[in-house]
Amino acid sequence: MSGREGGKKKPLKAPKKASKEMDDDELAFKQKQKEDQKALEALKTKASGKGPLASGGIKKSGKK
Repeated sequence: MSGREGGKKKPLKAPKKASKEMDDDELAFKQKQKEDQKALEALKTKASGKGPLASGGIKKSGKK
């Protein structure tokens, strides 16, 4: 057990996957997913500009 062998060993690199041909259905599905993601991001940015949607619970006054 020499000092050079200690520690974590690096994993071997996985071989690159061959790019497969996509048919029209897969391309349409991917396009629809991108559009849905863009719409979701737009809604997030729109919603983040406002305050809380519902102020929950009973509001307490400053008095005791």
